[in-house]
Amino acid sequence: MTASTEDVDLLIIGAGPTGLYAAYYAGFRGHRIAVVDSLPELGGQITAMYPEKQILDVAGFPSIKGRDLVAGLVEQANTAKPVYLLDRTATTLATDDDGVTVGLDDDTVVRAGAVIITAGIGKFSPRSLPVGGDWVGRGLEFFVPSFAPYAGKDVVIVGGGDSAFDWALHLEPIARSVALVHRRDAFRAHERTVQEVRASSVEIITQAELSAIRGATTVESVDITVGDQTVTRPCQAIVAALGFIADLGPLQQWGIEVRKRHICVDPAMQTSLPRVFAAGDITEYPGKVRLIAVGFGEAATAVNNATVAIDPSAKVFPGHSSEAS
Repeated sequence: MTASTEDVDLLIIGAGPTGLYAAYYAGFRGHRIAVVDSLPELGGQITAMYPEKQILDVAGFPSIKGRDLVAGLVEQANTAKPVYLLDRTATTLATDDDGVTVGLDDDTVVRAGAVIITAGIGKFSPRSLPVGGDWVGRGLEFFVPSFAPYAGKDVVIVGGGDSAFDWALHLEPIARSVALVHRRDAFRAHERTVQEVRASSVEIITQAELSAIRGATTVESVDITVGDQTVTRPCQAIVAALGFIADLGPLQQWGIEVRKRHICVDPAMQTSLPRVFAAGDITEYPGKVRLIAVGFGEAATAVNNATVAIDPSAKVFPGHSSEAS
């Protein structure tokens, strides 16, 4: 394969919500843009894990489904005509006085005036269920990209975080039964969602663990152990919502200051490297709040300050979009 080269003003690493908004805003600033992501589709974690989830903290939308938010962001980003480099991982990064050179794992080289890293938590893989074995794809899943396959089934969800409770709430109206199994009495999920699940028909089983999965070719029943008692119950679908393991991958070798798997940035979203900025969940600074809404603002801040790095004669603040002719 012959290596290709892309020359752009701005490279965005990460095609989740923050990266997509950064692409749009960079187009507003008149930049030629490339967007790289290790996933094969746009939308980051939302597309991969939560397309059906109702998102409640995006300005202007009392509630919006994940896939609908991504669709709107993609439509908005496409106005900037970005070059999408999907299913590829940025492996190397080097800066000089004229710009930044980034190498991808397919030997593509991207030369940019500046880079914005919007990689969320980096690459992620789900935490395994101890008794999961080879049941994945045979009734055991880690994410719920679509609710339809769970219609009329007895579902067991393992976990106590936001994903576990969100999926329990959404599956309850369509499944025959939903049980949520958690090893502690306390939950990590948002209290409002916990209360909604408690008020539903979902059975919450705490101080418990899934101790066995049974079935011929697909899941037919599970054993749930509480203390010294084990109960077998019908089950045709298991969702192991146990969180995921994040890996920043090659980024950690780029010389960027990283603290607890997050990139340190200043108020301009500048990293410790010249011409390299970051925005979204991957960033760290005093008072950081990890919300999609915050990522949008950080993206605009990063793009505007990257613009000055690309062209020192430019202004950080370009004026309001409503003032553009």
